[in-house]
Amino acid sequence: MRLILLALLVLTFSTHAEEDLSAKAWLKNMSQALRDKQFKVSIIQLQADHIRPLLYVHGIVDNQEIALLEYLNGPPKNAVRVGNRVTFIEHDQTPYSVTAPRIQGVWPAALAGDISQLEKGYQFVIGGRSRIAGRPGQMIRLLANDENRYDAQVWIDMDTFLPLRFDTLNKEKQLLEQTMVVELIELSEPANILIQAAKQDWPAVMNQAERSDGKNWQFTWLPQGFDVVVRDHHRLIGIHEPVEYIALTDGLANISVYVARSGENPMPNELLTRNGLSMVVVQVGNLEVVAIGKVPAETLEKIANSLVLK
Repeated sequence: MRLILLALLVLTFSTHAEEDLSAKAWLKNMSQALRDKQFKVSIIQLQADHIRPLLYVHGIVDNQEIALLEYLNGPPKNAVRVGNRVTFIEHDQTPYSVTAPRIQGVWPAALAGDISQLEKGYQFVIGGRSRIAGRPGQMIRLLANDENRYDAQVWIDMDTFLPLRFDTLNKEKQLLEQTMVVELIELSEPANILIQAAKQDWPAVMNQAERSDGKNWQFTWLPQGFDVVVRDHHRLIGIHEPVEYIALTDGLANISVYVARSGENPMPNELLTRNGLSMVVVQVGNLEVVAIGKVPAETLEKIANSLVLK
């Protein structure tokens, strides 16, 4: 009985000690924890009818971040990050490396970045508390400032400040996608697999695509908070048709825009899937602009129609 009372007192004290934290303070603590802590998490991602189990391990080795992402279903597929180099290792494919600050596919990169950047597109609101993976979590809502993106909500572990769950919701509050921790283990030192990863001689970073024949496409309209993060000009594998690729993000939502010569078989004007992924196709003269992203289709259409050649 004394142990039970002591546990309740500790939980109560911890709860009261964190009552004064603002929503932004919770998010900033989470961002710091994702960068600094040594931990191992088992995760499930829910997208429509698809469930994807993941294992993610993070630590600090020789003063730099090391992380490993393992896909637990299907053919072997891993991603390893050493500093700002991410190496992808897939079944029957040659490993390759790219420069990136985070491994894509776990949590949105902005959750471990500058939280203030998200304020351009979202408001931070404290929600309720609930138990996830056996741990008490504080929910923080990220409410879109406009109709051009979806809402999100994240549950933050009240002990470690690591994320326990991240949901994307449409304007009708329907769940589009969910990433949820089923087991979280905080480590006192980096996992051995990360120490070995730091010593590994990984492939050199791939050269950026040559843009000597690329066109200077510009957007005359973008939703507040969205920025261009990648521009790339290359030829499609197999048919060798040139395509211009532009990547946009507001920190949570990612949008890919492709500009290419119209094909013989026209693509559908709009394609929506149940997990919120939208695609629109817009004709610009004899060119086709394809925009894909987890934002409302109306947003993609406005972005695609705003492209001009400077």
